[in-house]
Amino acid sequence: MIPPRKNDELTVEISSAAFEGKSVARVDGYVLFVEGAVPGDVALVRIIKTRKQHGEAKILQLVTPSPLRVSPRCPYVGTCGGCKWQHVDYSAQLRFKEQQVRESFERIGGFRSPDVLPIIGSDEIFFYRNKMEFSFSEKNWKSEIENRKSTISQDFAPQPPVYLGLHVPRRYDKVLDIQECHLQSVESTSILNFTRAFARASGLPVYSSEAHAGYFRFLVVRQSKRTGDLMVNLVTFEDRPNVMRQYAKELRREVPSVTTVVNTINEQKAQIAFGDREQVIYGDGVIREKLGRHMFMISAASFFQTNTAQAEKLYGVAREFAGLTGAETVFDLYSGTGTIALFISDRSANVVGIDSLERSVRDAELNTRNNGVKNCAFLVGDMKDRLTKDTGWMKSFPKPDVLLIDPPRSGMHPGVVDGILKLDVPRIVYISCNPVTQARDVALLCRGRYRLLKLQPVDMFPHTYHIECVALIERV
Repeated sequence: MIPPRKNDELTVEISSAAFEGKSVARVDGYVLFVEGAVPGDVALVRIIKTRKQHGEAKILQLVTPSPLRVSPRCPYVGTCGGCKWQHVDYSAQLRFKEQQVRESFERIGGFRSPDVLPIIGSDEIFFYRNKMEFSFSEKNWKSEIENRKSTISQDFAPQPPVYLGLHVPRRYDKVLDIQECHLQSVESTSILNFTRAFARASGLPVYSSEAHAGYFRFLVVRQSKRTGDLMVNLVTFEDRPNVMRQYAKELRREVPSVTTVVNTINEQKAQIAFGDREQVIYGDGVIREKLGRHMFMISAASFFQTNTAQAEKLYGVAREFAGLTGAETVFDLYSGTGTIALFISDRSANVVGIDSLERSVRDAELNTRNNGVKNCAFLVGDMKDRLTKDTGWMKSFPKPDVLLIDPPRSGMHPGVVDGILKLDVPRIVYISCNPVTQARDVALLCRGRYRLLKLQPVDMFPHTYHIECVALIERV
């Protein structure tokens, strides 16, 4: 087999879906990952990268479109990077995600024919997010054609260097200055466009990390799907109270459904939408969202699942897998703001949540008090230390009957896995947004004294390749 070379152009048939939204074609056994392709496509492609076993290619021309292709609603598909699969029929998206879970557990975890239950799809495939984060930049990302046009005309039609939108993949120096987005709501798009216009009219510059100066940094919109609360959080480099008061006043006139406006001030170089302090400009600085029977207060910096309806389904699966009768003690590892703990509290005797972030634990305690829940407690600490060295807290609670685990995308530290094995809990429910690290961790547990019973994929993010999965693990 002679593998193709970089810049070769050839016609290929796309055979299957792969990780991270790419699809696969094979040329005499050589694997090509093709961005933006759909299984069933026949396409003319150009090779852009080559390695010994596989390469990467981009589509130059669709020869025969796949029957799985649909017309995307958003004009930025293929550029923005946020909805890599919006051009794919949703039922096919679900099949690909279910396949991703199965392949991860077979290849990474070494499990033979794992029991993967049919994926739970989303009832809403547009406008499903309760949070969107937009970035300011003084540089606008454009296609090659648009850049050529702007080079010709820029001397005649200068525009203020204030752009607001989303970063394209692997480009953090520029943003795509979008005018609409179908992920959150119509109100969110109105807030986005108003904020851009306000920023340009203000004459204030966008923050530059090179100069470590400027004003506008991020716009974060949080919107309750159950109560109608709507928060606008403008993240800035400096504290300018007069500007923020004017912004809040004009914003509420433009979008009357806004219930609170917050100014987060981030004086650090780190380009994150968190800061040193938060100032409430209008309203009470929080939104309220309902999950199950419980109401949650969500502040500007709080973590909360971004798809409310699907989070309810996800937690419902976790509760069912836990097999709770009301007599169990549950340890909730990586408990965040206490959403899962409160969701299962009415079917548990005790729930103990552990998280490394003090802010998250404070939010969890506040949510517990506000809901009148008496059987939940939360601890701050490094997960590995809490399970292996700093274990004195365990004497205050009964031995756990169930572990609920919902770690970050990177999965669990090996020391955490060791600590879990020492707890010798009869049942473990492991929630993950990354089936690759989940499969790795579950395999480590099953080399000890556990076995994998079943897996339930849940689609939290339609039109993306991301997938949540709940694993039920039982002590042998």
